Amino acid sequence: MNNVRNGVTPEAGAAGPENGMAEHTGPEGDSFRVLLMGALGVVYGDIGTSPIYAFREGLHAAASDGTLSRADILGVISLIFWALTLIVTIKYILFVLRADNNGEGGILSLMALVRSSFRKRPNVVLGIGICGAALFFGDAVITPAISVLSAVEGLEVITPELTPFVVPVTIAILVTLFSVQRFGTAKVSAVFGPITALWFLSLGLTGLWHIFDDPTVFLAINPYYAVDYLLENPATSFATIGAIFLAVTGTEALYADLGHFGRKPIVTAWLWIVFPSLLLNYFGQGAFILSHGKAASNPFFEMIPAWGLIPMVLLATAATVIASQAVITGAYSLARQAVQLNMLPRLEIQHTSDKLLGQIYIPRVNFLLGIAVILLVIGFGSSSRLASAYGIAVTGNMIVTSSLLFVVMTRIWKWRLAAAGLVTAGFLLVDLVFFSANIAKVHEGGWVSILMAAIVMVVMVTWVRGTRHLFHKTRKSEVDLDLIVDQISKKPPIIVPGTAVFLTSDSKSAPTALMHSLKHYKVLHENNVILTVVTAPTPRVATADRARVSQYNERFMQVTLTFGYMEQPNIPRALAICRKLGWQFDIMKTSFFLSRRTLKASPNSGMPLWQDRLFILLARTASDATEYFQIPTGRVVEVGTQVNM
Repeated sequence: MNNVRNGVTPEAGAAGPENGMAEHTGPEGDSFRVLLMGALGVVYGDIGTSPIYAFREGLHAAASDGTLSRADILGVISLIFWALTLIVTIKYILFVLRADNNGEGGILSLMALVRSSFRKRPNVVLGIGICGAALFFGDAVITPAISVLSAVEGLEVITPELTPFVVPVTIAILVTLFSVQRFGTAKVSAVFGPITALWFLSLGLTGLWHIFDDPTVFLAINPYYAVDYLLENPATSFATIGAIFLAVTGTEALYADLGHFGRKPIVTAWLWIVFPSLLLNYFGQGAFILSHGKAASNPFFEMIPAWGLIPMVLLATAATVIASQAVITGAYSLARQAVQLNMLPRLEIQHTSDKLLGQIYIPRVNFLLGIAVILLVIGFGSSSRLASAYGIAVTGNMIVTSSLLFVVMTRIWKWRLAAAGLVTAGFLLVDLVFFSANIAKVHEGGWVSILMAAIVMVVMVTWVRGTRHLFHKTRKSEVDLDLIVDQISKKPPIIVPGTAVFLTSDSKSAPTALMHSLKHYKVLHENNVILTVVTAPTPRVATADRARVSQYNERFMQVTLTFGYMEQPNIPRALAICRKLGWQFDIMKTSFFLSRRTLKASPNSGMPLWQDRLFILLARTASDATEYFQIPTGRVVEVGTQVNM
């Protein structure tokens, strides 16, 4: 990417291909038990609520003609079992979780890791990363809607008279959920783990209780039943595959939250708690159907005894709210990474915890996500209809992960090309089968996730393209910094006391604010610092590598601050490090000069006019650079200019 920083101007932002990000809260210093419980509550919230609707939708797809045979039921269970085993246990647990970027995971971390292995950082990798990020946001819109809606639908099992209240109750829960985001999740997250642990215990026990209804359900472990079903039912097999994929939605959370909990707690939670509980419940639902005439319409709730139905509905609702919270938090984290990697304009980021710096709230993302989720609930009205919209974004994201994993295997892990190709081909084969099955549901609602992902992709591509174009356009009219420094040393203007810090993305050109100061005020500060902020392709940067200082002459100094893409850039705090490097930084004697450019659309910009206008709109809505870089407002001077795109 180029060196224009988040949309205001090159000067008002930091340097281009890389820019800085939020502090890490990682696993250091936390006990394994706490991390394990946290992983249960955050990482596995989504996939843990899939038993509410995944098996049900698989049966509905298999019974398209109104009948279900024993082979159909065993085939659906076998497909779910092998989907969980191949996608989650083998692909993600054994391989993807090892592809960490200095402890961090997620599609953008993987993209940054892959790009760092190329000397010239190919645009194709950037494009793949944008595609994966866009698909994640498409998934993030649907997950809260289908999760909460499916849990509240348990009211229909209690009594059909409550059916009219399902959608209003769901909307009330979602409105509350998105409204409280601004208060942060610090207090709520303390109970996430225990509630989710109780949820998985309930899943396992209810499933175990009903497995004895028909123990032959364990025959479904044999892949023969999955293959036999697909071969014997070519007309419905594709629809069934698309439906049972609901059992593995949420798998990307394993990788996305790697940096928060570490690989060991995530793997342990899956192998010893989550995977066994899910299998017991799915096999229990299968045995219940086999022993009750294959007629249950909502087996998850119908196999609960009457005395436990209301508590289970309440627990399921709590679990789905937690699952939704995890997705919302993931959307915040991904948006922040995209901002730091200059794939989105600066967004207002609020830190909601003094102790856990990774807990953030992004108002704009929260508002847009909340509106979209509520509209989906109103528009679709039931989790069964929403299930048709689910899956395309998730499977697309998995394909992106598999593709980038191949590059990691060959360029970073140094695998032989044949071995990496064989493993990746296996992953892609499974991903593509599920993607093909889900893409067939476009007309039934799958267009929703595609539309959401397309909107995000257009915004990201426009921002990347626009910032590159703006950088190259403004650079043509800028003056070489060495030339200005040389002229000033020969014919110095009036010198005033204090230090002036000029933020710029291009350390070789004279900042616009400096040129305006010399042109209009005809004065120069006693000390002048050309400051560039850079984002490293790693999550965090060691304090020793944070600042680099070089001296032009007695009046001018070049300072480069480097932040990881998971760190929140704090310029005053970082400049304090320069005291050890010879510059006695004193913020009370320092003024920060930023350039704010007003952009005007131009038919000769090289971009379509609509994209020009979209970029200008994004630039105007970017959050204030002063707040973003945490510079005291009383120490900032902004200089405005106008640029035709």
